Amino acid sequence: MSRCSGRVPRMSEPQDNDDEPDSRRPALIGLLLVLALVVAAYFLINALRKNADLEDCLMSGRRNCGPVIETPSGR
Repeated sequence: MSRCSGRVPRMSEPQDNDDEPDSRRPALIGLLLVLALVVAAYFLINALRKNADLEDCLMSGRRNCGPVIETPSGR
């Protein structure tokens, strides 16, 4: 029987690859994406809350529900 002359690396031996080290770019892109979603969700929740407050005011029969528009008094 002839044995294979090539050396088979064992599991405990680290392989020496000339690849670049792992980049953190995908992790940073993921973090920025999550932060953008959190900011968008914050503004969406605030807009929905304002709309719900306006609807509650209108459903209670009040007429003065919109934002106050100040007009200059006197000339």
